[in-house]
Amino acid sequence: MRIGAIEAGGTKFICGIGNEEGEIQERVSFPTEHPEQTLSQVILYFRGRQADAIGIGSFGPIDVDVSSPRYGCITTTPKPGWAGFDFLGTMKRAFDVPFGWDTDVNAAAYGEAMWGAAKNLQSCVYFTIGTGIGTGVYVEGKRVHGLVHSEGGHILTRRHPEDDFQGCCIYHGDCLEGMAAGPAIEQRWGTKGSELPADHPAWAIEAFYIGQAVASTILLMSPEKVILGGGVMHQEQLFPLIHREVQRNLNGYVQHEAILSEIEQYIVAPGLGDNAGLCGALALGVDALKQRKG
Repeated sequence: MRIGAIEAGGTKFICGIGNEEGEIQERVSFPTEHPEQTLSQVILYFRGRQADAIGIGSFGPIDVDVSSPRYGCITTTPKPGWAGFDFLGTMKRAFDVPFGWDTDVNAAAYGEAMWGAAKNLQSCVYFTIGTGIGTGVYVEGKRVHGLVHSEGGHILTRRHPEDDFQGCCIYHGDCLEGMAAGPAIEQRWGTKGSELPADHPAWAIEAFYIGQAVASTILLMSPEKVILGGGVMHQEQLFPLIHREVQRNLNGYVQHEAILSEIEQYIVAPGLGDNAGLCGALALGVDALKQRKG
């Protein structure tokens, strides 16, 4: 079984070929540019590789309602040229194979549930914290959609008492993404987060916002695992700071050892590392092929 996988990010696309065991056999990446230019590279990559199915985890917002005439389209993204673009339809016109389709973060959550940090669990929530912030939700063995799909990066937050940054989300200003995504760190401190030392005060403020979001997610969803990925979370010093913020926010209300004494094993980095999104797209492709075969 040869499965194609696409992790379509707002900054870069990663394409690969793998199998039903979650093994990535080859991969390539290129910058996300205008949709026609980007998709031409994607199609060129998959031509001749004889994929039996292709899974796509896409940046969004996207239409995931199979009954909608806009199913498979990017919707309200501010990324130039992509709003309204028929991503899935373009791929289907190029390849006569089954396709899986979901958000990039739902795909990452699914990959972690299949083969990563949440393997053998029935629920997890995946946060990606990078150029933007997104959330993927996997509950009772299923990826969660609903009215549209989770957009946890845009929840409102309480402001850190020492933070006068106004936020940089073009829709909401000081939502979680506006305060804690990579661009917010860079604009607040005048340099990229990767260039700040581990003991810089930026990380305590970052953990303050992420900790709020995670605590709210625990109260609302009660997931069996919380996974924090994305480029910002490569700063490993954030994890203990976030653990403490979550415990401070919950303040003993959730009486479970996962929170009280085992939080280092509960709020974790992706078990699949930077392959979580691509492996999740692979899982979407596997599912699509199984559905086609009945």
